[in-house]
Parts: sequence; C-alpha cells; structure tokens
Amino acid sequence: MTTPVHPRHTALSLAASVVPVLPLRRGKVPFGNCPACADNACGGRPNMKTPGPCDCPGVCHAWAAATTDPAVIVSPPWAAAWRQAVCVGYHPGGAGLTVVDLDDADAIAWARETLPATRTVPTTRGEHWIYRGTMTSRNKVRPGVDIKSTMSYARYLGPGTGRMVDLPDTVRALAVKEPSPALPAPRSVSVPAQSGGGQCPHRTPVFLERGIAMAEQRITAARSAIHASVYGTFLAVLSTHGRCGCLTDTHITRLFTAAQTKGETARHCTDAWTNARTTLGL
Repeated sequence: MTTPVHPRHTALSLAASVVPVLPLRRGKVPFGNCPACADNACGGRPNMKTPGPCDCPGVCHAWAAATTDPAVIVSPPWAAAWRQAVCVGYHPGGAGLTVVDLDDADAIAWARETLPATRTVPTTRGEHWIYRGTMTSRNKVRPGVDIKSTMSYARYLGPGTGRMVDLPDTVRALAVKEPSPALPAPRSVSVPAQSGGGQCPHRTPVFLERGIAMAEQRITAARSAIHASVYGTFLAVLSTHGRCGCLTDTHITRLFTAAQTKGETARHCTDAWTNARTTLGL
C-alpha cells in the first residue's frame, strides 16, 4: 500500500526545483491573512509583482506568500498551516510558467483544436495545460477557461505528461480585454429648479465645482466596494445639488468618467445615478 505524500514534502520538492509554493486549505483556497495583515493593513502584498511573504512570518496574502525557501516552508508559523493543508498550491508566474485551466470537456476540446500541445496535467474536472513563459492572469477568458500566471496561484496536481512548449501568442491574446465601449451621453437631471433661476443656491459656483472635484476624488480613491462607493458618491452629489438645477451634463459626465476609470460599466453608472435619484425622490 502506497503511503500518501504529505503536502509539506511535496512543497519542499517543488521549492528545490525553484517553484514557489504555498499551502491550500479545504476548498483549495489559500489561508486567510493573519490579524496584523487583515484588510491589507500591512501594505497590500497582493500588489507585488514577485512572490514572497510580507514582513510577518505567517502564510499571508495568497499567491504572494509563495516561497522557494525551505527554511520558511518548515518554520513554526507555517507548520500549523501544513497540518491543516489539503494540497499544495504554487505561483506559476513565479516559476516562469502559465497554466491554462480547462474546466470541462468542451474547454478541452477547444484547446486541442486551438492551442499547441504542451505539458498536460489532469484535474478533477478537466486539465491544466502548462506553458513556458509568463503573462497576465485572467479568469473566464472563454467558457470553462481560466489563465493562471502572474499574481495568481494554481493547485499542484503532479508533474504531468508531454513536452512543455513556449507560451503562444494565441494564449496571450485571450487575456487582452476588449476596449470599453464609448461613454454614452449621460442622462440629464430633469429636476424642477428652485428659486434663483437654476443657479446653485449654495453660496457660489465655486462650491459646486469643489463638490464635483471632491466626488471625482472619492471615486478615484476607492480601493474596494467600488459599486457602493460610486452609488454613495452619486447620492451625496444629488442630495446637495440635485434639486437646484445647477448640475449640467458636463458635471455628470465627469462623475461617470471617474467611475468608468475604476472599472464600472456605463450601464452601472446610469443605474447608480437613477437609483440615487429615486432614493432622494428626484
């Protein structure tokens, strides 16, 4: 009877081959950050472009914790994680590799017709096709296909079979996002003007300009919960200026543009604006 290999032993073997590794817990996901690193309080290691633990000794920051240092892998802070680990993860980009993750039979059939043959590793539902070279990681580049390379991790499932070949342009092209559609003309704010002939009653026009600039800055500075930040900003602007008739298409376009630079779609901008107006009864 074959004795199962402990994940830590597998990790040490991979690290000796200069493959950065990390433990994965149940669900094949990384361990959570330690209290000192919660919510990226330590500086946000996932923004790093090379693997490596942060200053704390814990198994933090998912792919960025991956290491080839055997002293780290066997250190006391990692020991508890290995006792709970169900498998080994690795950072493909840190090893100079790209994994095309094929989740089902249709995705495999597409790959066989489209991509050059390379080293292949069977997975629970499909296959990993491993190429030599790195690129930007991106999920769901097509049905059942994810790309794992830089700033990502993959589950180690064995050495695989077949000769590994260089990363083809066909795969690189999959991660290129299509240009965002042109920003549509924003919906004008049709609200009854109050006394003052539509001029902003809030002291001077400078007050309105400052408010719009601050709203743009608030959206641009958002690092998480972008949808909520955009909606909250729209709500704040409309609650202050929505009833006096001082907002113009130019002002609204500035807000929509700021939101779209954070990844929001034109449709979401319009919906958020409409919902904010509805909430305020405009």
